[in-house]
Amino acid sequence: MADGCKIVLVEHESGHAVLHQVESTRVIELDRKQVQYHPDSAKWLTDNWAVAAVERGQSLDIFSVNQGRLTPHAQLLVPFAPRDVVVLSRESNRVTLMATPYKGREVSIVEWTLGAKDASVKNVPWCDTPWHPALVDRAPGGRGQGAVAACLDGKKLMYVSAKDWAAAPEELMHFDVVARQARPSPSGKWVYVALEMGGRNVRLDMDTGAVQYLQGDPAGTVSVAPLADDLVVWGAASALYLQRLDSAGNVLETRTLATSGFPTELQVIDVNGDGERDLLVLNSAGDRADLYRGPIWERASEKK
Repeated sequence: MADGCKIVLVEHESGHAVLHQVESTRVIELDRKQVQYHPDSAKWLTDNWAVAAVERGQSLDIFSVNQGRLTPHAQLLVPFAPRDVVVLSRESNRVTLMATPYKGREVSIVEWTLGAKDASVKNVPWCDTPWHPALVDRAPGGRGQGAVAACLDGKKLMYVSAKDWAAAPEELMHFDVVARQARPSPSGKWVYVALEMGGRNVRLDMDTGAVQYLQGDPAGTVSVAPLADDLVVWGAASALYLQRLDSAGNVLETRTLATSGFPTELQVIDVNGDGERDLLVLNSAGDRADLYRGPIWERASEKK
């Protein structure tokens, strides 16, 4: 999100990047631009620049954003169909991005200067299908800031240090089922990992390296958004379930929220500047996203 109340999204099936304005009680579409087949994710680079990962183009499509309009600016090519793009760092007028593949073992570290038509691209072997990378403040063993990604087919949690984004990553965990998504808690103490099967999920203590397996949805989990160290939202089939945990990872209370589709991406943001965190749910099926106004836990229904 940028400019206080604007959101840039992609429509996977229709092939569009779309700019929305969030107002008090509604979301207004400001502009949309056609891209090649199957865009998968979008991020703000600054208040005036955005990027979308586009499968068929094997590209990161850069847009300038001014006066409520998206203007195509450049296509930064990568050697695979990108599933995700994440902003690793911003320094002055230079942005470092990571693009991860829909299918494959390599990621691309992309360094782009604001306004340029091309970029520097370094390709780094990671693991089988690293999806949904996220920034972390620290990692076990005293390692500092970096990024993690759950490896869909590799069934691993990988980490790379911010000291060298193009370095070989390190394995933090290995799973016996598909790992769909990893996200840090707000304090950075835990990384939560959504597991696709087995009726459980996991969290990793980023200070001590201790692992806690958590009771999960029997049908599996596809996304995660921690609200606090011991309060977390999980995405399952057409629903969200929220858990309050104790320090040992035992579930103290569960609440639920319905969704309009399959909730593959959860974003915790304050969309209206009222100081309460809101929950944006991006669904991979259907034509709707869901926006839950905060306080999120209080708005959820108690599970019977």
